[in-house]
Amino acid sequence: MVTISSPIAPTEERNPRTYDIDRLPTLRILELINSEDATVAGAVAAVLPELAEAVDRTVDALRSGHRLHYFGAGTSGRMAVLDATELRPTYGVDPGHVVAHLAGGATALTGAVEAAEDDTTAGAAAAEPLTGGDIAFGVTASGGTPFVGGALQAARDRGARTVLLSANPGAALAPLADIHIAVDTGPEVVTGSTRMKAGTAQKLVLNALSTAVMIRLGRTYSNLMTDMVASNAKLRVRQVRMLVQATGVPAETCQAALTAADGEAKVALLTLLTRADVDQARKALRAAGGIVHRALRAVG
Repeated sequence: MVTISSPIAPTEERNPRTYDIDRLPTLRILELINSEDATVAGAVAAVLPELAEAVDRTVDALRSGHRLHYFGAGTSGRMAVLDATELRPTYGVDPGHVVAHLAGGATALTGAVEAAEDDTTAGAAAAEPLTGGDIAFGVTASGGTPFVGGALQAARDRGARTVLLSANPGAALAPLADIHIAVDTGPEVVTGSTRMKAGTAQKLVLNALSTAVMIRLGRTYSNLMTDMVASNAKLRVRQVRMLVQATGVPAETCQAALTAADGEAKVALLTLLTRADVDQARKALRAAGGIVHRALRAVG
């Protein structure tokens, strides 16, 4: 017998604005969904102070050689996997520095492994690689997923910092988190379908978190991606375009500088903006921790 606990998570409550959604024409259904979606950005805005604290702690951890580990199940876990996976090509993050742990493993990426979220022991096992100084970031709409709870408890036991992202200000797992980012997205259009507003909020928060972390770590120059991995033709063109946008120098000159720098866009950028040669640019960037503005001051 299943016992329904009280109070329930906001995402499990019925939405009074959509009671008659199954009797509406298609356009009206879509208008209701869209109007509910429009509330998500405001809900995220309300938790920016907590998100900023999570960003700062993550920056400190990664600068110190530690790692960021995401833990989640279902939609929440898939959002985390997506964020971790995209950081390598977008910002050149070394494999293993940002890792996502999905309840049910790789099988759960493309198929439902719903029971996996109830496995506290599996969550704890997933957190075994963590050490003191790492960041354990749990993602769960309800704020009570056992897999995530097991991971956060094990991470805390190992001395890691813990963060919880939920859509429930009263999340049961909040006591396990040093920081609770509680995005109150309220009831879903379809009751309990947290792949909707709660999932959208998770995507916004994870995008903002990882992007802000990468900016703080110097993986951009202005708003340009300097550390992306140019692994295909489109990205190689983008890399040259980025150098043109940053310097105002013709594309042919930027391509030549990039070739001389063995494809290292930051090194090429520094040689284009200063009189430094490739070796001097590399040394300046190393001394500046990879932050272009600091390197420019050193060789300017």
